[in-house]
Amino acid sequence: MTAVLPNRLRRLRDRGYKVVTRMLAVALLPVAFVIAPRRARHAACQWALAARFPAEDLTGLTPATRAAFTAARTQALWRGGELIGLTSGYRNTGEQERLFAEEVRRSGSPAAARLRALPPHESRHVTGTALDVRPAEGARWLENHGPRYHLYRVYDNEWWHFEYRPDGPPQRLPHPGAVLADHQEPLR
Repeated sequence: MTAVLPNRLRRLRDRGYKVVTRMLAVALLPVAFVIAPRRARHAACQWALAARFPAEDLTGLTPATRAAFTAARTQALWRGGELIGLTSGYRNTGEQERLFAEEVRRSGSPAAARLRALPPHESRHVTGTALDVRPAEGARWLENHGPRYHLYRVYDNEWWHFEYRPDGPPQRLPHPGAVLADHQEPLR
């Protein structure tokens, strides 16, 4: 019984975030029309989402990845009523190496670590074309609508991980270290 209450409260809180963020975007529309008349809905959405997710950092994403992500989340908010925040985007080589080394220590081996993380030379986070998003509802929206923006979920075990792939959808893999059927090396 106690586990149900926190979930119910969490859903109520998340619904409140959606409502408040959308109301803020609507309130910001007049200012956005003055500043960016042709992109007012986009600007108002990005400002509202920046207030909702103040710690997110889109710096380091390739321009195309950033444009695709911001366009997708604008549609998610205005058309779908969903919020999509960025948990992690670009990571420099040192940060990715640190994350991989931590996963090796936690899991016990490089092979086991590859189920959850990749070394820098294989990670699309290092190239600025990978996005880890939240919440789960926003990720579901992105999984359904992201292909319009060349954003694809690529791993079965990571509902939050999407990659910008303008050449079309990649083969879906069970985990980051999985080997493509027609290749002898992991996906880069």
